[in-house]
Amino acid sequence: MSTTTAKGDEAPVFYLDEGEGHNDHAHTGPGGSTMLGFWIYLMSDALIFATLFATYGVVGTSYAGGPGPRELFELPLVALNTAILLTSSITYGFAMIAMQEGRLGGTRGWLALTGLLGAAFVGVELYEFSKLVHEGATPQTSAFLSAFFTLVATHGLHVTVGIIWVGVMLIQLTKRGLNADNRRRVMCLSMFWHFLDVVWIGVFTFVYLLGSLR
Repeated sequence: MSTTTAKGDEAPVFYLDEGEGHNDHAHTGPGGSTMLGFWIYLMSDALIFATLFATYGVVGTSYAGGPGPRELFELPLVALNTAILLTSSITYGFAMIAMQEGRLGGTRGWLALTGLLGAAFVGVELYEFSKLVHEGATPQTSAFLSAFFTLVATHGLHVTVGIIWVGVMLIQLTKRGLNADNRRRVMCLSMFWHFLDVVWIGVFTFVYLLGSLR
C-alpha cells in the first residue's frame, strides 16, 4: 500500500500499486470460488436434512393406529443396503487415490464401481418402498410414515443425482482426462458422496435402529 499527499492541507490519498494484490487474486480464482460455493451448498443441504430429521423426531411415534417401525422395517435388508453404500464410499476413496497418482483408467474404473454400488443402493430402497406400499403402509397412512418416506426418499433422490453425476464425470474424464477442471469436479463429487454416507448413517441409526427398539 502506497500513499501520496496532495498540496496544502489535503488528506492523504491511499491507492494500490499495480503489483499489489496479484498473488491474492491467484488464490481466489475460479477453482477456489467453486470449492467455496460447493461447501455453502453442502451446508444448505445439511440444513434441509436437519429439518427432516427434526420433523421425524416430532411425529415419529404418531402411528394413527397403523403399523410402527417394529412391524414394518426389515433390519437385515437395511443393514445390507447400508453396507453397500458404505462400500461405495471406500471405492470412491480409491478413485481419489488413483486421480492423485494420475491414473486415468483407475479413476474411471473406481468411479464406475461407485456408481454401480449407488445404483444397487437405490434399487434396494425402491424395493423396500414398493413392499411397504404393497402392505398398505403409504405416506397417507400416518404422520410417522409421511415423515419416513419424505426423509428416506429425499436421501435416495440425492444418491440418484450422485449416480447421474458419476456418469457425467466418466464422460468428461474420457473426453478431457485428468485436467484441472475435472480434478476439481471429482473433488466436489467426493464431498457430496461422503456427505450422503454420513446422512445415511444418521438415517440408519435414528430411523431404523431406534425405531425398531420402540
